[in-house]
Amino acid sequence: MNSMIETTRRLLAAGLLVLAASCSTSNTLAPPTPDVTNTEIAGFQNVQPGSEEDFILNVGRRTYFTQGSAALDSVAKATLDTQIAWLAKHPRWLLKLQGFADDPGASETALSKQRADAVMDYLAAGGIDRNRMWAKGYGKDRLVRDCRDAACRSQNRRVVSNLRDERDES
Repeated sequence: MNSMIETTRRLLAAGLLVLAASCSTSNTLAPPTPDVTNTEIAGFQNVQPGSEEDFILNVGRRTYFTQGSAALDSVAKATLDTQIAWLAKHPRWLLKLQGFADDPGASETALSKQRADAVMDYLAAGGIDRNRMWAKGYGKDRLVRDCRDAACRSQNRRVVSNLRDERDES
């Protein structure tokens, strides 16, 4: 037992020596860290303006709702205003609006359709042609998270705006 304690002490001492040796006592300052917040990430340098990747990365395609509601709040409207500007610049794209709901006590399919319709109405009011869009409610299908916690469930109360080359009703 004593030899085990002695071995442990020696390993700890050796570790402290290595740690002490790795510390710099130099008075020179390291060059400032560059601002890497806006540095392009590998793999995203070639995202073409007007592409689906551009829409997903730079615009945002999810609109969130409060529990039991299909009303658009100021955050949702800001997201949709960004979508309107992008869609106006790129008229070749069609938009499938997929509504989802995970709201206890609500008719999830009806509420999810109401949410998708609310997004479509807002986009249309912003100048996007209704013929470019269609909305569908999926209820609890395709949950982001299957959980009981209220904060977690809020991620399921959404409309996803998906770009399409052609209309599909699935």
